Amino acid sequence: MRTARESITFDHPFSLTAVDKLQPAGTYAVDIDEELIEGLSFLVYRRIATTIYLPLHQGNHGSVQAIRVDPQELAAAHQETPPA
Repeated sequence: MRTARESITFDHPFSLTAVDKLQPAGTYAVDIDEELIEGLSFLVYRRIATTIYLPLHQGNHGSVQAIRVDPQELAAAHQETPPA
């Protein structure tokens, strides 16, 4: 298995079905976990999990919660235009 970490910046508040509250605009860390598909003559990986790290509203400053999300939902939230 391999994990890639990337940052995604939201220019406007966004929501995800896995989280009750609207999340503020900002930059968030996202982990993408992939596993090797074996038995092929070349390397191929498939995504098995996408995790976004959201700040905890209660607790210590800098505390985060890891939330598994659908990568398509995350991409849609990132591309969504805020209401006028």
